Amino acid sequence: MIEPIARVTSLYRYPVKGLSGERLATVELEPKTTFPADRAFALENGPSGFDPAAPAWQPKIKFLCLMRNAKIATLTTRYDDASGDLLVEQNGAALLNESLQVPDGRASIEKFFQAFMGKDARGPVRVLTSPGHSFSDLSKKVISIINLDSVRALEKALRKKIHPLRFRANVYIEGLPAWAETELIGKCIQIGTTKMRVLKMTQRCAATEVDPETAERDIDVPDALYRLTGEDDCGIYAEVTGSGKISEGDPFIVES
Repeated sequence: MIEPIARVTSLYRYPVKGLSGERLATVELEPKTTFPADRAFALENGPSGFDPAAPAWQPKIKFLCLMRNAKIATLTTRYDDASGDLLVEQNGAALLNESLQVPDGRASIEKFFQAFMGKDARGPVRVLTSPGHSFSDLSKKVISIINLDSVRALEKALRKKIHPLRFRANVYIEGLPAWAETELIGKCIQIGTTKMRVLKMTQRCAATEVDPETAERDIDVPDALYRLTGEDDCGIYAEVTGSGKISEGDPFIVES
């Protein structure tokens, strides 16, 4: 039996692209899928040309996103799969609780974010979704993984605390040497009982400059990564190749 080289510390999904993540205890995955409801919705910031009847990949700048709109990090959101309700809070106070699944609910959500963004709205804010589509930064349906030991190495170099949720990953692991994930491209891995193939490194953008707790754009993470490693990458993307389940504490195994 192959011994695990790391373990899962936490799991997250991001139902609405750009908004806050939700911690999960466990997930069940099928081949070529994302985490359940991960990036299932996006908030169009002005006309994007997205067609729900023929969904295609769009760049993140077409939507509200932390790369351009740091103020959305002041909001905490929670999506309910059963009802479709999106709860929006700020500083512990509920601001909105409407369904993303029905026209009236989407209209209320659009009105809220239109007012919230103010002059930063480039046009009408519109809820976008299409069955089975994920508004990922990649055209493929992938799982994003962050090695916390690499984050700690970056912290040490900068002498600053870096909140791991800046990287908006699905799976956070520890126990793998810092930057060892760069050697996993093209390799098969197993997390819990789920098999995956590592596709590529994750290139980082200005979204990682935003502290998810303060909404301040306080650290130029891409520049810091480049100065430390010669690349602006941190984390890996993997495609699910075999059905399985992942839970916190599960082993991370590189298959021979």
